[in-house]
Amino acid sequence: MTTLQPGLNATSSADLNQHKPAAAPAVPTKIWIAVIGANLGAFMAVLNIQIVNASLADIQGAIGAGIDDGGWITTSYLVAEIVVIPLSGWLAQVFSVRRYLLINAVLFLVFSAACALAHDLPQMIALRAVQGFTGGVLIPMAFTLIITLLPKAKQPIGLAIFALSATFAPAIGPTIGGYLTENWGWQYIFYVNLVPGAIMVGMLYFSLEAKPMKLSLLREGDWPGIITMAIGLSALQTVLEEGNKDDWFGSPFIVRLSVIAAVALTAFIVIELTANKPLLNLRLLLRRNFGFGMLANFLLGTALYGSVFILPQYLSRIQGYNAEQIGMVLAWTGLPQLVLIPMVPRLMQRFDPRILIGIGFTLFAASNFMNIYMSNDYATDQLFWPNIVRALGQALVMAPLSAVATAGIEAENAGSASGLFNMMRNLGGAVGIALLQTLLTKREQYHSNVLMQSVSLLEQATRTRIEQLTQYFLSHGVADHADAAHRAIVAIGRIVQKQAYILAFSDTFYVMGVALIVALFAAALLKKPNAVAGGGAH
Repeated sequence: MTTLQPGLNATSSADLNQHKPAAAPAVPTKIWIAVIGANLGAFMAVLNIQIVNASLADIQGAIGAGIDDGGWITTSYLVAEIVVIPLSGWLAQVFSVRRYLLINAVLFLVFSAACALAHDLPQMIALRAVQGFTGGVLIPMAFTLIITLLPKAKQPIGLAIFALSATFAPAIGPTIGGYLTENWGWQYIFYVNLVPGAIMVGMLYFSLEAKPMKLSLLREGDWPGIITMAIGLSALQTVLEEGNKDDWFGSPFIVRLSVIAAVALTAFIVIELTANKPLLNLRLLLRRNFGFGMLANFLLGTALYGSVFILPQYLSRIQGYNAEQIGMVLAWTGLPQLVLIPMVPRLMQRFDPRILIGIGFTLFAASNFMNIYMSNDYATDQLFWPNIVRALGQALVMAPLSAVATAGIEAENAGSASGLFNMMRNLGGAVGIALLQTLLTKREQYHSNVLMQSVSLLEQATRTRIEQLTQYFLSHGVADHADAAHRAIVAIGRIVQKQAYILAFSDTFYVMGVALIVALFAAALLKKPNAVAGGGAH
């Protein structure tokens, strides 16, 4: 038997050890509790956008708000949320992460309960704004804790947990909102936050390390940047939420707000690029992965929130579904994600994360293209498979995209990266909903005009149909022939309008599919990061 020399034996061992993947560092239980607690808060904050939309009609009726004014119940929450998201990184430095998160988590629960007790519209708008401001803190802080507390090898698990708030919460929101409204009353869409919220506060109180406040940072704060950002984002969000209802630039109010948004946001960008201590490090956008990741994330938000807006509109307006029925249809865009998202970190270890992003965007786009040939009987059964495909796509995109976009972000830039990344997804949602609302209106008018050309009194088929409907109304209690004929013409008009709306809804899905194809191209330009998922991406 040959005996190896000691020196050779030692060298061989060293070589072998070099090729062994380094063991992933153990993460203390307290850090996992902090990450899960913060993500539970982020989940509730996102859920409170969609859960209220499902019950808006009931809330409007209860507090005496008109259909047009009731939109401010959602707008006030979104405006406050989008303003506080980019502020949170800096405010967490000022007040300490633990104190900032705990105070806002408690206030979020207090104002959630207060919303259920609102008596009129001004009261509800004010309470929703504060609820949005405190809830908005929870979203970027959950993301920040993942990329600062967890080692690189464990970040995919944290980002998968975050994906539950970013993609699962909007999908399941209408289901929960519809069920609670139909069976318990609209107040319970706010009360539902209290139990998980109390658990969240307990987890954060136990797990986050107490650190001293740095109030001196308030004097050094980028106040010109903060003020211009708050004004600009508030104005822009309001324009996007209210523009379609107010006929866009036909409204002096929308024109004034658009000018304010343009001036304030331009000033904000100039200030951030020239300030010594900017609120947000916008130069991160020049990094290839973060810049293209932000573009893909913006378009993801457009389709994510856009589809959650369009589907309930279609089911309510065309199929006559109530809130609970709509929720049951949309459940199939949420439930599969609950199963698949926990598997994503393991997939990120085995495959290049960019492949998962590409498959995810492709599936999400395909789910929209599956809905571009809608018809009068296109309802629950026909939407089942598109919703399943959409769920699979959404589940595969979020965690890998977050990981690749934020790979290499330094600890001092984590707050900026988190604020920008989450703000951009929400802004994409606001732009998407505004675009789709306008597209729906314009395309319905276009299709109505085209269809009406075929429904002419000069056509024999049209005259025959009017006569059939006239006889129907005469045989069902209408005594006057002229009245029956008028009702027949109105009925045909409604049929034409319904068909025009169905075609317009098909067009909106086509546009969302195209947006996701553009996102796919942006994702294709991402570089493979180093060690995104432990041993899987070197």
